[in-house]
Amino acid sequence: MRSRWHSRWGATLAAALVAGVLAVASPVHAQGRSGLDVDRALTVSQEAIGRQIGEHILLDREGKPVLLSSYRGKPLLVSFIYTGCFVICPTTTRSLQSAVNDLEKAVGPNQFNVVSVGFNQPEDSPQALKAFARQNGIHNANWNFLSPPMATVGALAKDFGFIYAATPAGFDHVLQVSVLDAQGRIVHQVYGEKLAAGDLGEPLKMLLNGDTYHPSNSFLSNLVDRVRILCTVYDPRTGGYKVDYTLPLQIGGGVTFFILMMAFFFNEWRASRARRKRERGAN
Repeated sequence: MRSRWHSRWGATLAAALVAGVLAVASPVHAQGRSGLDVDRALTVSQEAIGRQIGEHILLDREGKPVLLSSYRGKPLLVSFIYTGCFVICPTTTRSLQSAVNDLEKAVGPNQFNVVSVGFNQPEDSPQALKAFARQNGIHNANWNFLSPPMATVGALAKDFGFIYAATPAGFDHVLQVSVLDAQGRIVHQVYGEKLAAGDLGEPLKMLLNGDTYHPSNSFLSNLVDRVRILCTVYDPRTGGYKVDYTLPLQIGGGVTFFILMMAFFFNEWRASRARRKRERGAN
């Protein structure tokens, strides 16, 4: 009776364990919580690493043409925003500003440049970007806000591996900052609403030291990137964005479940081994 009970429960828990592992390994498939295809968004973004950015002409806040290649010679941080976003784009921009200020203290002034690109054309005009920068208190001398011609937005976004999708209330888009070396090649993508100096500092310091930055391709690193992309989602009820911690909680629950199941099977194995020893001793 005991043997059948263990066998039945063992099979049930084994099936549950497999399901838990799959839930952790594949937290989201096909369509992500933000309305984006998360697997594709992360893949496209990561495939841009190592890519030489093509020649693009944009307009600065005064309406003057700027060649993207004019930033070569120093590392460059590039983010994509749209000025009609009233929550997440201002939040990420101010977070980036905080990180940039900390980095300047660490590596010194004028060691790198920052560009924010307004991808929603024609609304993200030079005047709109100028107002956006002023409203968010961005006055850094090494930071420019650039407006691309509407006809070139697609090619520019493709170069950077930037994915976005129109919604009734605006856009769902990948929250990423691209780190470019002095030759205009993407060496790293940083994801998430909250940016810390440490997220950008490691690749930036290596570039300034003349070293080649090699980002981690580990499972954990990729999982963290997926979580960062998914945590900030569009909320159709409010027409705005919010931080959704459901996925990290689900992953944490899956990991906890996995550990508990492993502990259960280990204890069962020890009990079974001790029982066999007793039976051999009795014989």
